[in-house]
Amino acid sequence: MTTELSRRALLLAGAAAALPALAQPLYATRPIKLVVPYPPGGTADAIARALADRLKEQVGQPVIVDNKAGASGTIGMDAVAKAAPDGYTLAFSAISPLVLSPYLGKVPYDPDNDLTPVVSVMYSPVLLLATPASGARDFRDLMGGARDRPKSVRWATSGNGSLGHLMFEQLALQSKVQMVHVPYKGGGQQLTDALSGQFEVLSINAGPTLTEHIKSGRLRPLAVGAPKRLDSLPTVPTLAELGYPKANLSSQFGVFAPAKLPERLLDRIHGEIVTAMQHPDVRNRMIASDNVPTGGSVKEFAREIAAESAENSRLIKSAGIKGD
Repeated sequence: MTTELSRRALLLAGAAAALPALAQPLYATRPIKLVVPYPPGGTADAIARALADRLKEQVGQPVIVDNKAGASGTIGMDAVAKAAPDGYTLAFSAISPLVLSPYLGKVPYDPDNDLTPVVSVMYSPVLLLATPASGARDFRDLMGGARDRPKSVRWATSGNGSLGHLMFEQLALQSKVQMVHVPYKGGGQQLTDALSGQFEVLSINAGPTLTEHIKSGRLRPLAVGAPKRLDSLPTVPTLAELGYPKANLSSQFGVFAPAKLPERLLDRIHGEIVTAMQHPDVRNRMIASDNVPTGGSVKEFAREIAAESAENSRLIKSAGIKGD
C-alpha cells in the first residue's frame, strides 16, 4: 500500500510540474518574420539579427529578418500592423513611428490601436558634438558663445522632425538662445559635412563610426541625450545634468507585434525576447555600439511610449515643426 501511494504521489507531482509547460501556448511551429523598418547594415539591423539568431535557438524555428525601409520606419511598421496577430510577424524598431511620425504627417496605421508593444530592448543615445568649426570647449562654452552672438551657432540634425531636431527645439525653448537649425536628409551627408566643419554642432545617434571620430579628436562630445552618462564617455554630462531635462532625448528601440495578440502569447513572446536580450552575444553587440540594453514589462513599455508621444505632440505643436 505504501509503495502504491508513493507511486501515485510521484505521478501527481509530475503532472503538477508539467502544468506550467502545458499552459504555455505552442510557439513556434513555423518560421517567424522579424521586420526591421531600416536598411540592412545599420546598428538597428545588426541588433535585430543578433536577436533573431538567439530566438532561433530558443524556439527551434527560423527567424527571418525582413528589412522594409522607408518613410522614417512607417512602411515596415505598417506591414506589421496589417499582419495576423499570431506571433509570427514581429518588428524591431525605434518607437518614433508611433510617437513622432504621426505628428509630422499622415501614417497608414493607428499608432495607438494597430500595434502591440512587446518589450523595450535598448535606447540609442543622441550625442551633441562640436565640429572643427566650433571653438567651444564644453556645453556651457557653446551656449555662452551662442547667447553672446545670436544665430552664430549652426546646429545640424538628420532632418526636420528628427529626434535631434526635437532636442534642438527643446534646448532653444528653455535657454532662449537663438541658434540656426540645419536639417539634413539622413545622417550620412550630415556626418561628412560635420568633419569638414560646415557647421558648428550636430546632434546624431551614437554608433561605432562616431566613436572612432571622437577618439581621433575630429568631433568633440559636448553633451549626451541619455538616462545616464555613457560608460564610453564618462566625463560627458547628460543634458538633464546640465539643466535641460526635456532636451535629454534618446531613441528607444523595442519589439512590436500586431494588435489583438492574445495575452498568453504576448507573455510568451515577451519572455523569449527578454531571454534573448540577456545573451552575451546580444548585449555585447548593443554595448559595443554605445546602445544601452533596457528591458522591463509590457505595461512599462506601453507607458513609456504613451508619455513620449504626449510630450512630442506638445513640442511639435508649440514649435510649429513640420516633417520633411
